[in-house]
Amino acid sequence: MNKDSRKEYEKENYSERMNQTERPVSPHVTIYAFPITALTSITNRVTGLALSIGAAGLGTVELVGGSGASLALMQDIAALGPIVGGIAKFAVAFPCTYHYFGGLRHLLWDKNPDMLTTSDVSNASYALVGSSTLFSLGLIFV
Repeated sequence: MNKDSRKEYEKENYSERMNQTERPVSPHVTIYAFPITALTSITNRVTGLALSIGAAGLGTVELVGGSGASLALMQDIAALGPIVGGIAKFAVAFPCTYHYFGGLRHLLWDKNPDMLTTSDVSNASYALVGSSTLFSLGLIFV
């Protein structure tokens, strides 16, 4: 590299240089598919966060609104109709069941590390998503 080309190279940032090559950065998001185990791990973390935020929000409503404010909020949501009530129940039930079943799955893996084969972990991930969804849908009608 001569002095002039070196100065030009230093002026360009990384993104500009990559755009000139007309190649995607590997692994490119348009061709990379997350494995189910990665997706279930991410979902477990997200549901844990959602449960924490929900508990803090419900506690704040009770502290600010006084005794019974949380119950009144839930009754107001239920009064909006069965569709809104069902969606609200699923929004609470899915994170609870998913995070709980995910915890049971990890307890099982801790006790039986021989179950940690690639195919078994993948199958357990599909079972986790399916069972959590079905159980949560069932809780809508309770």
